[in-house]
Amino acid sequence: MIPNDPIAALTPEVIGWRHHIHANPELGFKEHETARFVAERLRSFGLEVHEGIGGTGVVGVLRNGTGPRAIGLRAELDALPVAERSGLSYASRNEGVMHACGHDGHTAMLLGAAKLLSQSPNFDGTVYFVFQPAEENEGGSMRMIEDGVFKRFPVEAIYAVHNWPGTPLGTIATRAGPMMAAVDNFELIFEGDGAHAAMPHLGDDPILAAGAFIGAVQRIVSRTVDPQTPLVVSITQIHGGNVGNIVPGKVWLQGTCRFFDPVLSDRCERLIGEIAQGIGSAHAVTSKLDYKKGYPPVINTSEAHARAVEAATSVV
Repeated sequence: MIPNDPIAALTPEVIGWRHHIHANPELGFKEHETARFVAERLRSFGLEVHEGIGGTGVVGVLRNGTGPRAIGLRAELDALPVAERSGLSYASRNEGVMHACGHDGHTAMLLGAAKLLSQSPNFDGTVYFVFQPAEENEGGSMRMIEDGVFKRFPVEAIYAVHNWPGTPLGTIATRAGPMMAAVDNFELIFEGDGAHAAMPHLGDDPILAAGAFIGAVQRIVSRTVDPQTPLVVSITQIHGGNVGNIVPGKVWLQGTCRFFDPVLSDRCERLIGEIAQGIGSAHAVTSKLDYKKGYPPVINTSEAHARAVEAATSVV
């Protein structure tokens, strides 16, 4: 275990890094300055640095001793398309972009770990510090994998953390097995014939179809999946029409499916399509589904979980 005093001494510097990154947020695959900042710090710690992996990804390499074993520690670089109105001294300087998910903190923490381990390398083997671009929906991890990150830097396990505001201060939460749900996203369009609101019989109303779909799609959760199997299907956006006296000809919906069991991805895609098609036919409108499979669930092995618990209990 690393003594607490060096950590306390390093904390102000880590906070400063976090403030700098927070003030200069960049969207996915555009994290050029953030990646440069990270690479410069890693080099200053004496690490071997590799840039441009999967676009803007960075990997720092710290070797000690002669052992063949290797692990990875990972954080994300990207921010969100959110306008910051916090008024903080280190608030975003890039209008419409903000570190609203805490990746600035994650990156700063990983830089802190790299510096601390470079000063006190009490291990035998290799640690790879992986800074991933585009975690927010764009799939930066897959881009790094396709670019050969694990062929170039093979690891037996990779560890990461994510801040969680609902967790009490000073608490580290983990579990063996599924930890974070998979996420699939979908867009659905119902299209009919617009008509004047006073003469709806002259058209085919996609709003009625959308309303019926919003209720019917919950059948997937309540009637097709074991109640003890976690699944959430949510409609998150609906748009249709732009005036108050016209039934629109098109309605657009967006939604998401969250689950631990990967087999539910195909089931959700199939059932959402079937429900949309059936409701569309019943309302004399067409349906068009664009279902996008996103990140798989985070599943912690029992061995990695046990090591994380051991490390966590040594510091909190």
